[in-house]
Amino acid sequence: MFTITTTIMILMVLASVGFFTLMERKILSYMQSRKGPNKVGFQGILQPFSDGMKLFLKEYVFPFNSNFIVFFISPFLGILQSLTSWMLFPYSVNYTEFNLGFMFFLMVLSLSIYVMIISGWSSNSYYSMIGAMRSVSQAISYEVTLSMVLMMYMLLLESYSFNEMFLIQKNQWMMIMSVTTFYIWISCCLAETNRSPFDFSEGESELVSGFNVEYGSKGFALLFISEYSSIIFMSMISCMMFLGGNFFEFSFFLKMSIVCFLFIWIRSSVPRYRYDLLMYMAWKCYLPMTLNMIMFFIMVKNMLSYHFFKFMYYIKLISKIKLNYKPSVNQPN
Repeated sequence: MFTITTTIMILMVLASVGFFTLMERKILSYMQSRKGPNKVGFQGILQPFSDGMKLFLKEYVFPFNSNFIVFFISPFLGILQSLTSWMLFPYSVNYTEFNLGFMFFLMVLSLSIYVMIISGWSSNSYYSMIGAMRSVSQAISYEVTLSMVLMMYMLLLESYSFNEMFLIQKNQWMMIMSVTTFYIWISCCLAETNRSPFDFSEGESELVSGFNVEYGSKGFALLFISEYSSIIFMSMISCMMFLGGNFFEFSFFLKMSIVCFLFIWIRSSVPRYRYDLLMYMAWKCYLPMTLNMIMFFIMVKNMLSYHFFKFMYYIKLISKIKLNYKPSVNQPN
């Protein structure tokens, strides 16, 4: 049963990536006052299948000076890392619950940087090496803040399970309680998935295509699928943490689509940051804010615990008084 559900999940993720690219091209085209893909199938609905066939049927060309084995393997490592993160998806059938879901999420997320480093180094190109070095410094900067945001909710929940996020948000969303944290989280997600305005590892204007400049055909397709599946996965985690997290309702997947639309909207409307401003924002703005928010969450947790234990003490005291109270014989009932 686990093999069947895993296979279905992988197929659904691949189909979601294809139609997410179609949605992105459509939204970007209408935001730029032009028509998107509308020739293949009804209103371009079959365009993802056409693009996939074109990419996988093209000839796979290797650069002469590249490290052949590593260059060939790194796209497969990228797609493996991206699909492994989807193990956190909550199935309704054969439900796999991680008691250490937060730690597993951070562990798998940190592996994505190695794919970029290996891809950029094995290509033996100046552009790919610069893109890989940029991605390293970017990941170091933003994964610290991302870990701090997760640590806030670990301290609040006293648990590492994403299922607790669903239980605690039955009456109120986390986004309403901490809008600033949600803004920081979305910015870090954009940086982690190499999306505009933080797409420094694959800046088209100065690096041609960045760390994947030498990849074509199947290698580029695998790196492309891994990037877009990571975007959808981060949208799902954002909904689980901040937007209710009730994954048994249709509204959960609607909220996922809205967060995916937010990724596209930011790409079409926000220009690329300067690199020094990115580092400044990560270390001097986001990191102090998240540290202060951690202190705030600790204070809130301690205050709630204090008032809870005080309330329980009074309840116990009242019950003891009632048990020790013995009315006199002449006293009416």
